[in-house]
Amino acid sequence: MAPLIGRRLRKGAATTAVAAAAMAALTASQAPGFAHSDQGDRNREQRAGEAPAPGDTPIDGGSSYHTDLPPLVTPDKPGSSTDLPGLPGGGSTKAEAGIPASVLDAYKKAEAALRKSNPGCNLPWQLLAAIGKVESGQARGGNVDADGTTVSPILGPVLNGDGFALIKDTDGGAYDGDSTHDRAVGPMQFIPSTWANWGRDGNGDGEKDPNNVYDAALAAGNYLCADGRDLSVKADLDRAILGYNHSQEYLNTVLSWFEYYKRGTHEVPDGTGVLPSGDGSGGSGSGDKGKDSGKGGGKGKDTGKDPENAHTLPKPDDEPDNSTPTPPAGGNGGTPGTPGTGTPTPKPPTTPPSTPSGTSKLTTVGAKELSATAGTDFAQSPRVKAVDAAGKPVAGARVRYEILGETDSRFLGLVKSATMLTGSDGTAAAPKLVAGEKTGTFTVRATAVGREAAPVEFAATVKARPVPQADALARLGDKELTAQTGASFADALTVTATSKGKATADVPVTATMITSAKDPELNDKGPYFLDDKGKPVRTLTALKTNALGQLTLPKILTDDHAGTFLLRLTAKGGAVLDIELTVTEAEAPAS
Repeated sequence: MAPLIGRRLRKGAATTAVAAAAMAALTASQAPGFAHSDQGDRNREQRAGEAPAPGDTPIDGGSSYHTDLPPLVTPDKPGSSTDLPGLPGGGSTKAEAGIPASVLDAYKKAEAALRKSNPGCNLPWQLLAAIGKVESGQARGGNVDADGTTVSPILGPVLNGDGFALIKDTDGGAYDGDSTHDRAVGPMQFIPSTWANWGRDGNGDGEKDPNNVYDAALAAGNYLCADGRDLSVKADLDRAILGYNHSQEYLNTVLSWFEYYKRGTHEVPDGTGVLPSGDGSGGSGSGDKGKDSGKGGGKGKDTGKDPENAHTLPKPDDEPDNSTPTPPAGGNGGTPGTPGTGTPTPKPPTTPPSTPSGTSKLTTVGAKELSATAGTDFAQSPRVKAVDAAGKPVAGARVRYEILGETDSRFLGLVKSATMLTGSDGTAAAPKLVAGEKTGTFTVRATAVGREAAPVEFAATVKARPVPQADALARLGDKELTAQTGASFADALTVTATSKGKATADVPVTATMITSAKDPELNDKGPYFLDDKGKPVRTLTALKTNALGQLTLPKILTDDHAGTFLLRLTAKGGAVLDIELTVTEAEAPAS
């Protein structure tokens, strides 16, 4: 599955009527080359028994349209897994709970990275595992090399409009090997145009490769966390999954695997993970295991439909798998489907509220007054503790942090609010607070979500940056500066400001034409500058060194006075440099 784009058209897509509807739906998307309109698309969703479009914009800004889903197999379905006896500690476990080592490591590293870059998202690695299971069977059972790159390509069907969405090539075949049309690529099934926007380097090798499970997992995590989503909130979790593939069946299936992995997993060696029976999840690859024995690993490439390896198109009398996902402990099972759809649609598993009912008070932990210099990080983040009526810590409580007041300071990720979960000790820290350029004081408020506990406020102050200073000024080059009267100096004048021998940026410098070093009065004749209105001036104050600590002065012009003149440069910090300017009489025109 490429998010929103990249699946075969839903049941009956081979017919002319449905193909026409499919193209209308494509036109409704914001995929490259199509205009935007979503009303007809939403009507089709209702008729097809899919989940209605969420009230807000999908993650990548496009509108949904119907494409074929990956095989939707839920955990614990009869025949989907076997017991594995003799594991450490005794007893047995389900083979489906085994996740290949590199794939599991990629999911956990993506979670850790998002915890730093976007902590308010609360991305659990089990969600990536659930999507990776549905999309590619955990990278084809962990068929990856030592760097986490798939041994053979995992490709979706050719998106050529013949029974599929029509998406012309956007990557020159760089990722999918097709320079005519696009195909979904890799263990998390991104199409190339989506990868161009969301690709990430998850393994630190300097490359963004959708075929690498570390890169793909981090990209999927960022995709799910986009638009300020907090995945500890059920509504945001559902919207994120539907943004990946807008289907109630898909949502239910991913949620069932999510709950399954939350109940426990174990690591298995790469290449030994469970592969779904039948066609195998997640696209194709001519070298995939089990595809050499006449099942047609390459046959689909000849037809453009990849029938054996791609997500198969249901026959007209097929019905989607609407079996009720295994609910979490304390959850509810499925319920009858949406009226008028013709197909029962199970209700997603009900997740118990993440905010314990016992939270009755928030208390501050550490300082209530925070400060930082403009453009830097605050040394401390606001931190609170949730306790119950008896004063005992409450774990798993949701605490919302908000920035109030006129300020350009933000939490990490450039957001003004974030919801965090308390740990086992009842504490929850806000994401790192980054000071903007606006100085002054603002407030950070912490609120227990869904509780009547009084909010806690922190006072945060942003101080002005200290003005950089220099203890020395030096001219670049030693060429004598000369010009004729009524002209200008041809050579540019550049100086470097240093502090303790190091070039210093943003040092304020004043340039003044003076009468002499001993009597540094402002000279009223000789060389001059032009101000921003084009008027002659002999003092400039709005000068600063660049990132290299250098300053090149504006053009210096001359009046009708000849002689030797003195330009004095004075830097903040006390550094002074005098430069001689020689002006000669202009040559008389030849008679």
